[in-house]
Amino acid sequence: MLRAIAEAGFTEPTPIQAQAIPAGLQGRDVLGCAQTGTGKTAAFAIPMVERLAGLPDGPARGLILAPTRELASQIQQTVAMLGRHHRLFAVTIVGGEDMQAQVRALRHRPAIIVATPGRLLDHMYNGTINMAAFTIVVLDEADRMLDMGFAPQLNQILDALLEERQTLLFSATMPDDLGTLARVCVKDPVRVTVGKPATPAEGVTQSLHQTTPEQKTPLLLTLLKEPVESVLVFTRTKHRADRLGRTLEQVGHRVAVLHGDRRLSQRRAALEGFRRGKVRILVATDIAARGIDVANISHVINYDLPNTPEDYVHRIGRTARMKAVGRATSFVTVDDHDQIRAIEKLLGRPVPRVGGTPAPARPHHASRDWLHGARRRDER
Repeated sequence: MLRAIAEAGFTEPTPIQAQAIPAGLQGRDVLGCAQTGTGKTAAFAIPMVERLAGLPDGPARGLILAPTRELASQIQQTVAMLGRHHRLFAVTIVGGEDMQAQVRALRHRPAIIVATPGRLLDHMYNGTINMAAFTIVVLDEADRMLDMGFAPQLNQILDALLEERQTLLFSATMPDDLGTLARVCVKDPVRVTVGKPATPAEGVTQSLHQTTPEQKTPLLLTLLKEPVESVLVFTRTKHRADRLGRTLEQVGHRVAVLHGDRRLSQRRAALEGFRRGKVRILVATDIAARGIDVANISHVINYDLPNTPEDYVHRIGRTARMKAVGRATSFVTVDDHDQIRAIEKLLGRPVPRVGGTPAPARPHHASRDWLHGARRRDER
């Protein structure tokens, strides 16, 4: 295992790894709260691989649940690196891929299955995965899975698992509904918290730019004239992501677009091109971008603000990963004042304004619930 850890590029444990790995190796349940980019994947993958190594061949005994196909694929790659000297391998079971090809992969008796909840249930009901065989279960980005509406699927999965098992649950935030889930699925857990929940990495420099809807694109084009390495741009809707991607391409930028309506092959190509530096700018929606693990994103730009303040923290957490530095810039219009207030309340401090951008004043109309207003505008 030490050889595999070194070959995977891990030199010294991050705080989340230093606390979670010993507990995981002891077979304890773990409830971990830390932002993306802190090394959470290795924090659960290392103890899982080590505990399963050397067991006789049989059905898969390790299960890792993730909210998106992209995150599942990245986890599988990490597990493959860590398990190769043990001849222990993992398969990815996600939606959007051929079911029969997955059945054939399962016949090779992998030790670990990395899955999204919906496709795992498909296999469970078809009898192609033995749920009673799993002895170690991980829920990664559990708050994202709940945000995406996977609570019913998670309940069905947990009901089908062995009562006596080890469970490791990791999340960037701890909302009330996640606390309810944790009480059901982890027993007497070792609690591991790195930083305050919903706190951005220290290396992120945040700023707000006051603008208008019509001036967002010109402002973005101005910012992109600066020497930046790689930029992740978030939009609220798929249509806007496509439109913005076309505009950036027309003026000569190397850009890819990532959202839920893109084919799986397109999503993979976009992410791989961004990761390898073939494209400098990735325009994405929240759902598609969840689970993006790209090491050197220098800038995150919120072309549109997200639906929840927690999503703001998730977004800007894509830069300044693993103690690096990065910048997070948000475009703010007069309709965004409630959103900014909610974000700053969560952060516990104001986000700096650029170029005299005023702090949000209370709108003249009656204050409305931000999430209600955001949902009306979302994903049109």
